[in-house]
Amino acid sequence: MTNQLLFVPLGGVGEIGMNVYLYGLDDRWMMVDLGLTFADDRLPGADIVLPDLSFIEERKDELDGIVVTHAHEDHIGAIPHLWARLGCPIYCSRFPAAVLRRKLAENGIRHPAAIHEKKPGESFEVGPFRCRFLHVTHSIPDANALAIDTPFGRIMHTGDWKLDPAPMIGERTDAEGLEAFGDAGVLALVADSTNVLAPGTSGSETEVRDSLIELIAAQSGRVVLTTFASNIARLRSAMEAGRAAGREVVVIGRSMHRMLDAAEECGLLGDLPPLLDERDAKDLPPERLMLLVTGSQGEPRAALMRIAFDSHPRIKLEPGDTAIFSSKIIPGNERTLYNLHNQLVERGVEVITEEDHFVHVSGHP
Repeated sequence: MTNQLLFVPLGGVGEIGMNVYLYGLDDRWMMVDLGLTFADDRLPGADIVLPDLSFIEERKDELDGIVVTHAHEDHIGAIPHLWARLGCPIYCSRFPAAVLRRKLAENGIRHPAAIHEKKPGESFEVGPFRCRFLHVTHSIPDANALAIDTPFGRIMHTGDWKLDPAPMIGERTDAEGLEAFGDAGVLALVADSTNVLAPGTSGSETEVRDSLIELIAAQSGRVVLTTFASNIARLRSAMEAGRAAGREVVVIGRSMHRMLDAAEECGLLGDLPPLLDERDAKDLPPERLMLLVTGSQGEPRAALMRIAFDSHPRIKLEPGDTAIFSSKIIPGNERTLYNLHNQLVERGVEVITEEDHFVHVSGHP
């Protein structure tokens, strides 16, 4: 492989999810992201799908590290399951590091020395590759594009990104830094193309917050809001909307608690009032309560599915309550989610989605 620069995608190209990319130079390899995807009806009984790493496992002594662009499951979700097979260093920024440590610990893996935190703008080397993060806005904190310098030229690997003039959390995309790299010359752009066929631009997270404040204030019963557990800005928006409506906020779901704990560790939640424990939720009248729950994609063991089918030990819904799906439907989950919507409606719960109200914006362009 001498005098060759190689790009080998093991997932994430031509599909949504399971992002795994290899860059090769002089018989050395660098991996960018190691994600999973969610199983659909073609794989009954399976919840997730992991990438096939046999190509790089056969060359793991040549793998110098994994660089993580951000902490979404389709970019880091396979690390707790597959990292032990590779055993290489992991490079990422602060919030992905906080999330990864928790996920690895849950899987019985405690190797904090394997995770190397890097700041945007800081140069670091992964084998023959010289790398630098540039901050980008996305639907999760601390997302980064990756500049990769090689003897052949610079590669710009964007990760997931959007241009949001008023993100709820974090800084705006470093457009000046990207422009400077472009002016200096780029050999190849490996770019997120989600929404490429959709006209216009994505809305701002701040606009969603304002819409949620108005929407939740108009509800009379319990409000159950579900979104992606990793969307810290959306969770903060929902909390602010609940407080503005005079409601106590309860968070239900392990993955949501994990993400909020990591966000608090990184100082991303600001001065929000403390959350109410779900054990105390039953003592509040419906109009004083808002629940933030996992299960926006109809995951069978998530909180919302158990609540909808009345199998949650503490939370019971009643006619007049409202369920807000502050998320999009990931392709392949349509049938599961429509069944969940129907179950809620049969129980007298009003269901509000992005088709009914401005409750979601994409984290992509």
